[in-house]
Amino acid sequence: MAGKIVYSNIQSPIGDMIAGTTDKGICFLEWHDRGGVERILNRVEKRYNKTPEQGVSKHLLKLQNELNSYFEGILTDFKTDIDVNGTKFENTVWNKLLQIPYGEMKSYGEIAAELGKPGASRAVGRANGSNYLSIVIPCHRVIESSGKLRGYGGGLWRKKYLLDLESKAFARLNSMAPTIR
Repeated sequence: MAGKIVYSNIQSPIGDMIAGTTDKGICFLEWHDRGGVERILNRVEKRYNKTPEQGVSKHLLKLQNELNSYFEGILTDFKTDIDVNGTKFENTVWNKLLQIPYGEMKSYGEIAAELGKPGASRAVGRANGSNYLSIVIPCHRVIESSGKLRGYGGGLWRKKYLLDLESKAFARLNSMAPTIR
């Protein structure tokens, strides 16, 4: 598989997705209705300078299992290897997104401040919107400083669903934690 991008379709409770992998890990996971499958594949081909081929890989199988567990409210931390290709700033923002704990949210401004660029909340928003790895790099956990939901490539209704899913699962998992009496 060296040098190739292999992709397949993935079903989720909130819509069909398409995922692709290099030999290093998952390089994209997007909603079918985010511009359509053909447009997504064209974007991936331009970004990686490789023509995606439909198929199966160990990374795709692992991702499917992890997504199933995530949507069941069991998985809180993805272990699937990732191989994203962004600008230096995008990679920095995406790494910050990976640090947002399950069930929590941060604002664009908070992330910009953490990067030492307090006036860069719009740039953080653009990098957030350029994330090709939906759910795994949790761009859905980023909201406005007012608490309002804004900007999600899969639609705000999906962002709300994902945040609600994590909030409920987080509360359930915490209620099962042992306590000292």
